[in-house]
Amino acid sequence: MSAFPTRSFSSHMRQPSTSASASSTGQSTALVARVNEKKAELENLKELRDLSAAVATQMEALEQKLATLSDGTEAIALVLGNWHNVLRAINMASAKLPKPAADETPSDSVPLPQTLVRIPTEHAPALQAHTEGAAEDEQD
Repeated sequence: MSAFPTRSFSSHMRQPSTSASASSTGQSTALVARVNEKKAELENLKELRDLSAAVATQMEALEQKLATLSDGTEAIALVLGNWHNVLRAINMASAKLPKPAADETPSDSVPLPQTLVRIPTEHAPALQAHTEGAAEDEQD
């Protein structure tokens, strides 16, 4: 026989006490609660990420619209800056007209200012087609 006593291993193991099992149950419920809390936090973070992406997309669209608005504002400023010159030219052309006599009544025969700019309209369709063709060539 052997020099060591043979006893079953299970007889040396202690069975957990009721206080130990209660504390492990308490720990497991605390862990389950914490896991659920973290899952809720993860869902909130995913929602925040999606909302942040939507806001970023809207901000990029707003940036593009503001750039267009800025370009349009510059164009309008150039046009308005030229109106002073246009009105001055009309005033100068009108100053050269003969003044009607005081006893004459204004009618349709009152002379109008000389035409300042003449744009031929008979070539307009061909000119527009040529301009559109040039614009398409630039895009290619």
